Amino acid sequence: MKCWCRGCGRCRHKERHQRATLRAKLTLSIIAMLTLGIAAALWVSTMGIRHYMVANIDSDLLASRSGLQRTGLTSDQVADLAAIADLSGKFAAENHSSRTLFTVVGRDGKAAPFGGVPLSPAQRALADAVPDAAALALRGEPVDATARGTGYRVTALRLGGSDGQLLLLANSTTAVTQTMHKVVRMVLTVGVVLVACLGTATFIGARRRLRPLEDMVETASAIAEGCPQGLDLSRRVAARGRAHSGGEVEQLRTALNAMLQQLETAFHTREHAAGQLRRFVEDASHELRTPLAAIRGYLQLEEKGMFKDETERARAMGRMNAEAERMARLVDELLALARLDQRPRLRPAPVDLACVARGAAADLSAQQPGRPVELGLPADCLVLADEPTLHQIVSNLLANVRIHTPADARVRVTVAEEDGHGVLRVADEGPGMRPQDAERVFDRFFRTGGAEGSGLGMAVVRAAVDAHGGTVRVTTAPGAGLTVAVALPSARPAAAAGPGPVTSAGPGPVTSAQARVEASSTTVTSGGAPTRTGGPQAPAPRVT
Repeated sequence: MKCWCRGCGRCRHKERHQRATLRAKLTLSIIAMLTLGIAAALWVSTMGIRHYMVANIDSDLLASRSGLQRTGLTSDQVADLAAIADLSGKFAAENHSSRTLFTVVGRDGKAAPFGGVPLSPAQRALADAVPDAAALALRGEPVDATARGTGYRVTALRLGGSDGQLLLLANSTTAVTQTMHKVVRMVLTVGVVLVACLGTATFIGARRRLRPLEDMVETASAIAEGCPQGLDLSRRVAARGRAHSGGEVEQLRTALNAMLQQLETAFHTREHAAGQLRRFVEDASHELRTPLAAIRGYLQLEEKGMFKDETERARAMGRMNAEAERMARLVDELLALARLDQRPRLRPAPVDLACVARGAAADLSAQQPGRPVELGLPADCLVLADEPTLHQIVSNLLANVRIHTPADARVRVTVAEEDGHGVLRVADEGPGMRPQDAERVFDRFFRTGGAEGSGLGMAVVRAAVDAHGGTVRVTTAPGAGLTVAVALPSARPAAAAGPGPVTSAGPGPVTSAQARVEASSTTVTSGGAPTRTGGPQAPAPRVT
């Protein structure tokens, strides 16, 4: 079951558990690495201390052995020294400071008494701890030995005389062991305190640094879960001050906010397009229903024999033909829009825009002989366009003038080359449009008041111009007429374009209409950046 609330206990517990797990993992990882570092430092330091102290003990033993070897002592001389050593040993034992031990070893490897001095248990244990005293005498370095639980560094030398006895010299390593224990305890104590402090600091720092990530998770989860009222795509991840500025987390926050902005824009665009599509279907159904209802009504009258003479029948047939032609034009325009919405691959070729405009103006004069038409056309103006589509653009613009302006309203048609584009302008002296109407001039099925026509002409113009990569601009104001400017890519380089000669047809130049259009006007642009007044511009509808 989906949870619609944003703060239920289960969701909060899950989020807290995930965030706590990440913080715990970071903290444990840092503590583990710190512990390994302290352990490695402890091992290196203790080994170094032990090596240094053992090296000093070995140095003393080797110096003593070298001195005894130079004196060439015999067993008898050692026996004479035994009494002195025994007295020194007792005195040293009483002061608990004796760390040196020596004993004589016979040929059998056992401790041998000498000079009437009895052997101590430590001396017997030392002799037993060295299995091969003769080999040790030949060895250059002392070795480790343990006697009665005490560690020693032991070396040996052969005494003078014919009895072949050996003398074992040993120094206790108790001081080394005690020093190492102290070092280990001290390092462990400091390490534990250090790990605890750094672990606490790491946990607090990780919690503080992960707060932006928590905000991101909360925002993304709220958008993903939604609510019964719908999605709230306006939520963003707020910055947490200068302490969290910069770095990867801030970059991630910025990227997430940019992604959310794109999602919100795309969602609103899709919703708007869906609404426009629904309105388009409704309007198309209404527009098609009207002529179909009229035709069906006349047919039912014919079936019932309601027409009493040929005059009524002819009038009915004329009305049905008119409605059929209207429906045919509507279907043709809908098909043209559908084809342009599918982004067809046009075959643009150089087309003389001035020639097309001249022909369309001639058609307008033939349809409305009383309308003043003024032309401002160069000798030629080549643009890259699909010729049938270009004819449809120009025809729709002049048809818009013919339908929506009085029959005696002046119209001016001009063509010029500007900034690498061929620009067609159609300006009339009709009633103009209000700003709110001008903003919807490209909407499908839009008509002002009770105007005639299908309301698709300007929509077809905009779709066709967009398909050619051009722009269309409408400039109008109430009582100032309407000017439509269509810009299409030129078919020749800008350096070769020239104004050319201008020809005119009609009763005379336009008087002050263009000035009134430019002053206090509303401008709506399609295919480029809009420049407009009179309220926000609604996005252009498109059928996909």
